[in-house]
Amino acid sequence: MGRAAATAGGGGGARRWLPWLGLCFWAAGTAAARGTDNGEALPESIPSAPGTLPHFIEEPDDAYIIKSNPIALRCKARPAMQIFFKCNGEWVHQNEHVSEETLDESSGLKVREVFINVTRQQVEDFHGPEDYWCQCVAWSHLGTSKSRKASVRIAYLRKNFEQDPQGREVPIEGMIVLHCRPPEGVPAAEVEWLKNEEPIDSEQDENIDTRADHNLIIRQARLSDSGNYTCMAANIVAKRRSLSATVVVYVNGGWSSWTEWSACNVRCGRGWQKRSRTCTNPAPLNGGAFCEGMSVQKITCTSLCPVDGSWEVWSEWSVCSPECEHLRIRECTAPPPRNGGKFCEGLSQESENCTDGLCILDKKPLHEIKPQRWSRRGIENASDIALYSGLGAAVVAVAVLVIGVTLYRRSQSDYGVDVIDSSALTGGFQTFNFKTVRQGNSLLLNSAMQPDLTVSRTYSGPICLQDPLDKELMTESSLFNPLSDIKVKVQSSFMVSLGVSERAEYHGKNHSRTFPHGNNHSFSTMHPRNKMPYIQNLSSLPTRTELRTTGVFGHLGGRLVMPNTGVSLLIPHGAIPEENSWEIYMSINQGEPSLQSDGSEVLLSPEVTCGPPDMIVTTPFALTIPHCADVSSEHWNIHLKKRTQQGKWEEVMSVEDESTSCYCLLDPFACHVLLDSFGTYALTGEPITDCAVKQLKVAVFGCMSCNSLDYNLRVYCVDNTPCAFQEVVSDERHQGGQLLEEPKLLHFKGNTFSLQISVLDIPPFLWRIKPFTACQEVPFSRVWCSNRQPLHCAFSLERYTPTTTQLSCKICIRQLKGHEQILQVQTSILESERETITFFAQEDSTFPAQTGPKAFKIPYSIRQRICATFDTPNAKGKDWQMLAQKNSINRNLSYFATQSSPSAVILNLWEARHQHDGDLDSLACALEEIGRTHTKLSNISESQLDEADFNYSRQNGL
Repeated sequence: MGRAAATAGGGGGARRWLPWLGLCFWAAGTAAARGTDNGEALPESIPSAPGTLPHFIEEPDDAYIIKSNPIALRCKARPAMQIFFKCNGEWVHQNEHVSEETLDESSGLKVREVFINVTRQQVEDFHGPEDYWCQCVAWSHLGTSKSRKASVRIAYLRKNFEQDPQGREVPIEGMIVLHCRPPEGVPAAEVEWLKNEEPIDSEQDENIDTRADHNLIIRQARLSDSGNYTCMAANIVAKRRSLSATVVVYVNGGWSSWTEWSACNVRCGRGWQKRSRTCTNPAPLNGGAFCEGMSVQKITCTSLCPVDGSWEVWSEWSVCSPECEHLRIRECTAPPPRNGGKFCEGLSQESENCTDGLCILDKKPLHEIKPQRWSRRGIENASDIALYSGLGAAVVAVAVLVIGVTLYRRSQSDYGVDVIDSSALTGGFQTFNFKTVRQGNSLLLNSAMQPDLTVSRTYSGPICLQDPLDKELMTESSLFNPLSDIKVKVQSSFMVSLGVSERAEYHGKNHSRTFPHGNNHSFSTMHPRNKMPYIQNLSSLPTRTELRTTGVFGHLGGRLVMPNTGVSLLIPHGAIPEENSWEIYMSINQGEPSLQSDGSEVLLSPEVTCGPPDMIVTTPFALTIPHCADVSSEHWNIHLKKRTQQGKWEEVMSVEDESTSCYCLLDPFACHVLLDSFGTYALTGEPITDCAVKQLKVAVFGCMSCNSLDYNLRVYCVDNTPCAFQEVVSDERHQGGQLLEEPKLLHFKGNTFSLQISVLDIPPFLWRIKPFTACQEVPFSRVWCSNRQPLHCAFSLERYTPTTTQLSCKICIRQLKGHEQILQVQTSILESERETITFFAQEDSTFPAQTGPKAFKIPYSIRQRICATFDTPNAKGKDWQMLAQKNSINRNLSYFATQSSPSAVILNLWEARHQHDGDLDSLACALEEIGRTHTKLSNISESQLDEADFNYSRQNGL
């Protein structure tokens, strides 16, 4: 019967009475069979009785004691009269058992359940060759049954890992193996891997395997696998973290394909041609090696010089033909044109009469030809005479019409009625239609409307001008000066149609801080120069082609600023090698732009040149260029372009592109560009939708005319850039003009609708405006795709009496179906009573070139600590990438990854963006939010600033 075998008497054994069992067993046979071990005091079975052996429904499980908490071991058997625990070979006392008895309804057998508690002290006090163990023994009428042995152990997990993972730098697509041996523990710890504090799920990524002896294996490294890896060990007692291992997946640079060979640089003779390639296939990332080899190849070339063709001498005259003509020819072979040379100019064949008029036609002398032919020829001559007579009559009629217009103009020279005022307008404007005489004029707004010239009267005058240096004052006499390409059709006393000839276009822009900068800055004012007359000798005015500034910079770096233009250049510390110094210059082209727009592309910034071009910097410098676009990636596609040595413009990058050669950060009014080579740069924009907006600055200037009763208003619409408005101010200084109202911004949409400028609410009986000039309209193309010359419209007002010294009116500038601005003019026309209006803050004109530490807002010692902190990768990702994010730099981070110190380049960009405000508090707050530094920039001690040669005030953020 196995364990339940019945025991028989005999063997001279003694009877043992077990009162705590409540049963009497004859154990002598058992003792004789098993020996005298006191641990086996209970019999293996009960004397034979009807029934079955106990069957364990639940056996005790292995258990772990956590800290000082006891554990419970449980047994359940059927049928069972009694169940007791035996631990480490000894019976557990009856008082330590807790038992329950139930009846199995299906079988009618008794089910008994017993459990005991085992404490930490009991386990610690046991000293044996094996772990502390317990098992159950159950009795029934048929015999006994024993359960499995359940071990009881004290759970723990040591603190130190036997092996921490080590950081690695691996090439892309290489294998990454991170080893981890968790701390010793009971039960054995389970291992989990974290990447940047996020669990790694190897089941979702087939490229990752974490099953091999707790190691992390990445079969093919990807850029996204760069990060901080941590091994996490845990059991039922505690969790342990290993040291973080930084994995950097780098990309070695690879050359792109060679470009095609360029054309030979000379048109004739020996020269060179080149081809280039870039280290962008792929670009080096995360410290990867740069491409080895040359990026440019040059070879010599020889261009065949073009040879223009030349005529041979004429051949002899041919024999006289029946048609009474003879011929001679010549050929273009002395020499023939070669290598693209020009072909000979002129005729290759020549003919003439060979009988001196005595030619015989149809074998008859000429005087015998039938008179019918001559009569027909006479009729043709008569019709020619009639044609010429008609043309002569037309010329006479035109002359009479011109004389009539001149007489009418003289008869109306004293006409002074206010042609257009707000009381005579609906919504402030009358209907105006441009009608040009030329066919296909690009300025014609409504090409479907053909000009009606049947009742038109022709006048001329410079209604809307572009450059005040090139135009004269628009007085009553000049309004009707002959100008063949402008027609004015009088439809009624309040409706005028103007057709303006095609002219050169304008382009420029302005900056938000140009007017004014704030109450805490000093402002300059503009005064007229001794009543300088408007009409001047243009040859006496200086011609400006560029603004220019220079400075000498060395290893400490510095900042070069073009006063009142919004253009600046930041040379970082260390960009120039030690013991070297360079004279660096910067200029702005104020002449005709060399960048010619293609298609719908428009120039959005000035053309800025910085040099010398052969200078090499070790760290990217920051160039700040103002622009006039209302920045929106949905409406604009903005490009940075550079002029080559051949004078051509090529695209460097789109502002939204990812590039490792340069970086563009587009702010609302300026673009900050990180570059490593000097040259000429400009911003262009391609409108994507009609909602693309250019920001225009509108301003009104006034001055007295040579006629003491006349007063001139000039309204300017220029691109919203500081340099564009500075050019207007400079021109007005020469004209003796006075700024009458603070300039305002006008949002000009690319919806093809024109711009209207009108003078409203002129005081009646005090002032009157010249005829046909109260409202002027500028075509869309002239405003949108304009050149650098300032666009303005002139209005001439006349006083009724010399005693009128105050002028009050409104200037309305609006785009049809667009934005509108009102300039309120209230001024005295007398210079002594006139209130001057500030127009420029001279905050950056005192020191155009600053060198050394005082050129920077962040002290050098603080800057070094920031770079040392953020250039080092961090387990929580608090490195230079988070520094860039806190400074609103969220795009093209691969550019910074290629730099030796990404944090230093980010701080250089911060310096370029905050050259005016120096808002160090915002930078300090960003660093505090990241939590990587405990030094607040706003609390820098005065000794630190003196040490770095800085002298900042509280309002600069210190």
